[in-house]
Amino acid sequence: MPAPIRGKLYAPGRARIVLGISRSRRVAAPDSVAAGVGQYVGAMGHRIVILGGGIAGTLAANRLRRLYGDGAEIVVVDRDDRHVYQPGLLYVPFGLTEPEEIVRPRAKFLADGIELRLGEVERVEAGDNTVFLADGTSLPYDVLVVATGASLLPEETEGMTGPGWNESVFTFYTLDGAVALRDALRSFEGGRLVVNMIDMPIKCPVAPLEFCFLADWFLHERGVRENVELTFVTPLDGAFTKPIASRMLAGLLQEKGVALETEFATGRVDGETGRLISWDERELPFDLLVTIPLHGGPEFVARSPGLGDELGFVVCDQHTLQAGVAPNVFAIGDATNVPTSKAGSVAHFQGETLVENVQRFFDAEPLVGSFDGHTNCFIETGFHKALLIDFSYDVEPLPGRFPRPHLGPLPLLKESRLNHRAKLLFPWVYWNVLLRGRELPGIGAQLQMAGKTAPTAKGEPE
Repeated sequence: MPAPIRGKLYAPGRARIVLGISRSRRVAAPDSVAAGVGQYVGAMGHRIVILGGGIAGTLAANRLRRLYGDGAEIVVVDRDDRHVYQPGLLYVPFGLTEPEEIVRPRAKFLADGIELRLGEVERVEAGDNTVFLADGTSLPYDVLVVATGASLLPEETEGMTGPGWNESVFTFYTLDGAVALRDALRSFEGGRLVVNMIDMPIKCPVAPLEFCFLADWFLHERGVRENVELTFVTPLDGAFTKPIASRMLAGLLQEKGVALETEFATGRVDGETGRLISWDERELPFDLLVTIPLHGGPEFVARSPGLGDELGFVVCDQHTLQAGVAPNVFAIGDATNVPTSKAGSVAHFQGETLVENVQRFFDAEPLVGSFDGHTNCFIETGFHKALLIDFSYDVEPLPGRFPRPHLGPLPLLKESRLNHRAKLLFPWVYWNVLLRGRELPGIGAQLQMAGKTAPTAKGEPE
């Protein structure tokens, strides 16, 4: 059995928590849950297990520890003790951050009393309330929180990892890939640079656009921008998934001389001849390809009866975050199948809902459906400027001010140096506030319309 890094194993009188949590509008608990919640609570108290030690699992663990203290035993399971600040991967190819600056130990950010268990998850048997690890260890739970994120699947696209991989075909969505791309960009003197998103969903859907904007800036700084034909290739019918923001971002691409190729469903990559080929046999030549591979859930989800969908993401209620497989299983962050962005801000906003609903589950109370899909993110546009977008399931990004209505100070859906400076401060916020499970002053978990310009009947902001 792997030795725990922090905390204790099954200490008497503690609850054990395995992460995978939810929250939403108030939803009546099924009679079987209200009447039989005791079946999930062991004689020694709650047992909570959290699968995944990224941002979602870490903030959930810390919030639950703050709620229950020594009254619950919380175990976080991950394959390693290496936490990567994923938003920082975007900056590595341009030399704006160093790899070692965005990697820290997972255990450092877990509150005292939380155990970090290192190991690969083999499967979850929800009917038996047990997680099985690859080494044969079994972890029983009263509540399971699945926070294992999304996995890259480059091998799912024909030719992607064949000839040219990490030579002329790269991804910045892994640390090794970002470093290899950095080395290639430093010597890139001209030609066709193609940025391609294979399909949705992906982590941080705006990151491919940010790469285009930063590449434009980087190549200008190197004095070779006029030698480069820069193209953004997407399966979407526009630059982004939301119409108002899509038009605005498409305009920015045009201003910067970045070609936009839409509705391109990539079928294969030919690294030998430098061609990106769609399923309908359209071809785009490249000298350097920056690709965002297909994403899916981790492999153990497919091995866990009833847990995930066809892509390997945990099927759960989009407002309560309760999984469909069993009432004592929840999910949070990129691991879920909820129809919103896979981003750190989403995990942060989901955290409040998840923790409240775990507590309500143990108390045999109706769950709340409070998560509204709230997402916000900065979009680097180069030359020391950035955009900020704030949206939800039902409200697309709109102009306005954030976080204080009309006062801001940050403008929404508008380039500004202030937004760029705010994004530069975000790593500190990430390590010291979000991971710790703390609230951001003045920023609520639910989207606020105050301070935003509502769209007219034609769909444009007034």
